[in-house]
Amino acid sequence: MLTVIHYILYIILVLSVIAAALYSIRARRTADPADRGIYMSMMNICMGMMLISLSLVCMFLFSGSTPAVIVEAVFLVLGAFNIFAGIRSRTYYSRLKNSQAAKAN
Repeated sequence: MLTVIHYILYIILVLSVIAAALYSIRARRTADPADRGIYMSMMNICMGMMLISLSLVCMFLFSGSTPAVIVEAVFLVLGAFNIFAGIRSRTYYSRLKNSQAAKAN
């Protein structure tokens, strides 16, 4: 059962890294600030998922030495903050984009 959890966490880690890279590329290539903000917020959410899955992988793989636990806890908190900030930014830029679309009509 623990092996299945490892594989699931590795899959989440790889997918979130790929998604974060793709959203980063998309954000840097778009000209519209609202779209750029949406892509950057999605990149933050993916990076948060990456940090959380990385910390969980480390928690399951390595023994609980004090420095390892501290680093894992920092990654976990940083990942949760990235997800929270990404969700908050995404709602802001989605509302901004909707208000721009409403003004254009």
